[in-house]
Amino acid sequence: MVEKSETKKDTVIKATTKQPSRMSLLIGAVFLMATSAIGPGFLTQTTVFTQQLAASFGFVIFISILLDIGAQMNIWRIIAVSERRAQDIANLVLPGLGYFVAVLIVLGGLAFNIGNIAGAGLGMNVLLGVSPEQGAIISAVIAVAIFIVREAMKVMDRFTQLLGIVMIGLTLYVVFTAKPPVGEAVVKTFIPDKIDMMAIVTLVGGTVGGYITFAGGHRLLDAGIKGKNALPEVTRSAISAIGVASIMRVVLFLAALGVVAKGLALDSSNPPASVFQLAAGNIGYKLFGIVMWAAAITSVIGAAYTSVSFIRTFHKNLETYHRWIIVAFIVISTIVFVSIGKPVKTLILVGALNGLILPISLGVMLIAAYKRNIVGDYKHPLWMTIFGSIVVMAMAYMGIYTLITQIPQLFS
Repeated sequence: MVEKSETKKDTVIKATTKQPSRMSLLIGAVFLMATSAIGPGFLTQTTVFTQQLAASFGFVIFISILLDIGAQMNIWRIIAVSERRAQDIANLVLPGLGYFVAVLIVLGGLAFNIGNIAGAGLGMNVLLGVSPEQGAIISAVIAVAIFIVREAMKVMDRFTQLLGIVMIGLTLYVVFTAKPPVGEAVVKTFIPDKIDMMAIVTLVGGTVGGYITFAGGHRLLDAGIKGKNALPEVTRSAISAIGVASIMRVVLFLAALGVVAKGLALDSSNPPASVFQLAAGNIGYKLFGIVMWAAAITSVIGAAYTSVSFIRTFHKNLETYHRWIIVAFIVISTIVFVSIGKPVKTLILVGALNGLILPISLGVMLIAAYKRNIVGDYKHPLWMTIFGSIVVMAMAYMGIYTLITQIPQLFS
């Protein structure tokens, strides 16, 4: 009897050790969302707008962080309390709406992922000297390998956490070598010389637009962190994810500002690479290769995982084979890039267009928060509803304004 009991105990211990801790799952969701946001477009947008607005870009970052938090807290909480993915929530709000939202998210995710694959190829080009196309194929193979291993979700979490920390650390080094005017940046963050709506829409779209804000929310749901009891953890995770992405945004802004403040010109074909090279020479250029590859490959993973999570509940076969659909998503993105490439202006455009998806998706979630058939007896805080509604109205206005007046100038 003793021997049998010990065997059973050993089995329980082994089973327990294989399961990631709750904290590990929460951190995984934080970094999945944050590194999904920090992609090639993120690096390009931040550098281009710093060149245009100089220290006043700090104000754009500050406003975008507030809007990001307002959007993400609402979305993650409603997903958690309803215990459903966003597309299923949307279908309960209005039959068929979930399919429409899913189409928007998947198309936006695919467009972003082509840019992510391009960035991974560029990073490999800088590091190893291979062509961007070859680098993209190598990176795609690495991303695919993550999803075909037995514990894919655990590997995905660890991979994004490690590379997220690497990106921030290396960019901090470049900040120290660039020596930016930090005092001026602080002042202009609150008293800007110019307010640029295009920049605000693009930053919010690039941080919580399209698929990105749902990355962590859906990851928590898959990990079983859901229900009213989990709301405090979900809220902290939502804010923490924005915090990680914002740290990278601020660090990159300061690095670029240090270069721009010296009157140095950035290469329009690759602005972020210019920042690293002008600030830290050839070492900086190699560091850029690491940062670009890390940003791109983690965004490839986040975009593929989250985009597919928006369709996997529509049919049992999609759920059964969702990992292989993720693999197909990555392969298609790679084929498109190798065939047609991805210019800098289009990365900025996709960020702006993703900002237009946010008012729709967030608006749907706010309506869902007051439907008992979706959230039961949960009472959504009034201040969160007001905060979220402000984000919806502000992003809708700025997004339409940008679409009509600013985007055509990018391609004029």
